[in-house]
Amino acid sequence: MNSSSSSSSVDASVLQLAMAALLGASVMAVSAFYLHKRSVDQVLKQTLNSRRQKSTGDEDGTLDSDPDEYEDNDEYYRLRSRNQPNKNGRWRNPVSPSRNRESGYYRSSCSMPDVTSAAWSNGVHDSRDLTGSFGNLGSIPAGLPRLHTRREDAPTSEEEEVCRMMQECLALREKYVFREKVVPWEREIITDPSTPKRNPKPFFFGDEPASEHYFQMEDGVVHVYPNKESREELFPVADATTFFTDVHRILRIISLGNVRTLCHHRLRLLEQFSLHLMLNADREFMAQKSAPHRDFYNVRKVDTHVHHSACMNQKHLLRFIKSKLKKEPDEVVIFRDGKYLTLKEVFESLDLTGYDLNVDLLDVHADKNTFHRFDKFNLKYNPCGQSRLREIFLKQDNLIQGRFLAELTKQVLSDLEASKYQMAEYRISVYGRKQSEWDQLASWFVNNEIYSENAIWLIQFPRLYNVYKGMGIVPSFQNILDNIFIPLFEVTVDPSSHPQLHVFLKQVVGFDMVDDESKPERRPTKHMPTPAQWTNDFNPAFSYYAYYCYANLYTLNKLRESKGMTTIKFRPHCGEAGDIDHLAAAFLFTHNIAHGNNLRKSPALQYLFYLSQIGLAMSPLSNNSLFLDYHRNPFPMFFARGLNVSLSTDDPLQIHLTKEPLVEEYSVAAQVWKLSACDLCEIARNSVYQSGFSHPCKSHWVGRKYYIRGPEGNDIHKTNVPHMRVEFRHEVWKEERQYLYLGQAKIPREIDS
Repeated sequence: MNSSSSSSSVDASVLQLAMAALLGASVMAVSAFYLHKRSVDQVLKQTLNSRRQKSTGDEDGTLDSDPDEYEDNDEYYRLRSRNQPNKNGRWRNPVSPSRNRESGYYRSSCSMPDVTSAAWSNGVHDSRDLTGSFGNLGSIPAGLPRLHTRREDAPTSEEEEVCRMMQECLALREKYVFREKVVPWEREIITDPSTPKRNPKPFFFGDEPASEHYFQMEDGVVHVYPNKESREELFPVADATTFFTDVHRILRIISLGNVRTLCHHRLRLLEQFSLHLMLNADREFMAQKSAPHRDFYNVRKVDTHVHHSACMNQKHLLRFIKSKLKKEPDEVVIFRDGKYLTLKEVFESLDLTGYDLNVDLLDVHADKNTFHRFDKFNLKYNPCGQSRLREIFLKQDNLIQGRFLAELTKQVLSDLEASKYQMAEYRISVYGRKQSEWDQLASWFVNNEIYSENAIWLIQFPRLYNVYKGMGIVPSFQNILDNIFIPLFEVTVDPSSHPQLHVFLKQVVGFDMVDDESKPERRPTKHMPTPAQWTNDFNPAFSYYAYYCYANLYTLNKLRESKGMTTIKFRPHCGEAGDIDHLAAAFLFTHNIAHGNNLRKSPALQYLFYLSQIGLAMSPLSNNSLFLDYHRNPFPMFFARGLNVSLSTDDPLQIHLTKEPLVEEYSVAAQVWKLSACDLCEIARNSVYQSGFSHPCKSHWVGRKYYIRGPEGNDIHKTNVPHMRVEFRHEVWKEERQYLYLGQAKIPREIDS
């Protein structure tokens, strides 16, 4: 009896506790619900009051938006008339004019957004729909209102100081960077919208008279005079002391704590791109669907960074070697060990036959052993690990005058033309060991008729002074500069002095500087020895090389421009590894750079590159094999923040597996970083802008007004990039410029030439 009564009392107490807990939880849930409801009601009431004040302003004749912002003012007023309540008090069209436009978008504020001002203002019109219950919240359009990254209140003294210093950095860049006096779109007016005509005679040399210009190399820089008697320098350029002083000034600025903090904050704000995607990705996709014919596969994309010696994939090279071994075994191809060897004898000396060869034996593909080993990566250029095979098949200055490489190049160019929508900028080396290298290279191009409408060329200059000095080829750094630049000035002054070089330079659009940036080096001071005095065995620093290349190219371009010739832009490898001062030097005078990964280490330099929109030709797959794991690559971050980035292949021979390495690069990036079709088309559009292709080509590929900033210069029927995306990028960039210049920025209408 006692035991049964005690158990029943225990059950009753447990039941009472359970009921009390349930009642308490219910009370707390209801309280939380009503507290949340009251907060939202207050937000919506304040928003309604704000909108009533705006509508009162409209009745007084003051519009909350300027009709001139819209391309069609009639459409603007038509939309406003549609957006009025009907006789039942309901709104006919809950979408405001700014939301109805294809280019509408929203951006996050410079701090956490004020909920009061951010409460769905584009969808709130009637208090009866919102403040009474939560039943109608589903009718509110998704998305936040158009918020701005520029502060309305006055900047603090510290912010103003940082902005002044960043303005100083941008002013230093404008002092150095080469700009054409007459931009291409003013020099060459496009009247025919059809495909640019193919050059019927790309190797024709017309009789062009020599000019009276006189030039002389002084302290590593060529100076140009009107004639031999005159001492008036035509194209002065900043001296080395001034340059190194300015580089150190930039390095001091970007290392300051307040500069780093503010730039990091501004860069984080630029990641509002993710908010733009959440709100407008579907609208961008619909806009792309409305563009007939275009998709990712048939928009123009340029491989902005690819080395000519590695422009083919490994299977292509293998097939070519087997073909030559089968068809031309008795061709004398090399002189080694005091005797001439045929192709068959070369392979017999290696104990190899055509049947033995395969991709694994070729061993040109980068693997885990090349990571942080630039020396091993360079050895991958040797098929089967043999330098003699590299000389036979991948060199143009050999016993057979580069015939095999020319045939291989033509096959690659043929594949490129077959794809139609893929272009490439190939880099080919001039080493600076002797001046005749230029004529040898030019004769190889002209004699083998290397030409394609889908390809242009850059000259790459390896930084190998210490190697040549050790071999006794050059006595000082001045000799390398003489060998690189003297022939270029000679052919510019008198084209008949190097006729083949004159023809070849019509295809050359850029000058690159390459080597392993990870090698330790001493940072230059403002009192550096001149190139003639640099006779020690150590390699000069990156910025020392960069200055003398820049200074001579600047003078050369001014001279060539004055004579109506094509110019050559400085576009070096930079920021793949090594010190941050490489990027500081490049910021001052480059138009584009290859790689730029190390910008992730300096928020101030990254912000400067963003504001200047300096092109970055990034190669994530190549970096993955050499310096930086793919998942750590900053490309997606740079792209989201709005830096001018493109994808490139770098070394298809060592990196890629397919016949279309550029599409492979895009494909891997799209899969790993979940890039949309719109993202890929925007990157492809950037690659065309970064490239050195002619004005008629760019006009045909991305639109006749491509040189105008913002959506006005975008043609979705050419680029497949919605105006909405282009306007978002442009507006954010403009607001950052206005922020930096404290509201006094001068926004150029046209892109930099």
